[in-house]
Amino acid sequence: MAQTIPKHIGFILDGNRRWAKENGLQNIDGHRQGFENLKVITKATINKGVSFVSAFVFSTDNWNRTPKEVKYLMELAHKLLTRDVAELHKENIRVLWLGSSDKVSAKIQKAIKNAEETTKDNTKGTLAICFNYGGSQEILDATKQLIDRGISADKVTAEVFESALYRPIVPKLDMVLRTSGENRTSGFMLYRAAYAELIFVKKYWPDFTVKDLDEALSEFGRRKRRYGL
Repeated sequence: MAQTIPKHIGFILDGNRRWAKENGLQNIDGHRQGFENLKVITKATINKGVSFVSAFVFSTDNWNRTPKEVKYLMELAHKLLTRDVAELHKENIRVLWLGSSDKVSAKIQKAIKNAEETTKDNTKGTLAICFNYGGSQEILDATKQLIDRGISADKVTAEVFESALYRPIVPKLDMVLRTSGENRTSGFMLYRAAYAELIFVKKYWPDFTVKDLDEALSEFGRRKRRYGL
């Protein structure tokens, strides 16, 4: 019997700093390796038939890290949205951004706009970059948008609410995978992950391989999704 392939997988890219420490490297080296691995895993996931890949690369809470680390993460994000997007574009992969523009520099916002415009017609799969993203913030922003649109409470259906989320084209999650051995979702896509299958992997993100991805997909295929039944 053919393996069930999820339509949408979300990756929580955790463990970059611990990976660096255990390998005698600096935090920035762990982040750099993590971003490199994101490209590898994104392409492999989409090549296996997954339509949407969402990557939690920078949360709204990550601003609390040291200025040096935040600065480097911004540089990596800019590289991902420029040079790395060119590589994804060649693979016919579309790029979208999910997150708040609050605190995000004009330089990064311009790179986001260009990345989305460059890849908008690509059809092989979609990488949703969750950058300056928080699940609670997304729900708050959606609520504020509905209020601004003058939609009364009695008119708010699930479909109406979902239309106000970041990038409504991105569907609900089928599977959420977090690396590093932490067994929590840290607010990742709270609304879209309501019935997602959760898979926690002990490896740090830089060590996560395509073989590990295959094992996770096999695990997903063995799960019985009940949706409250």
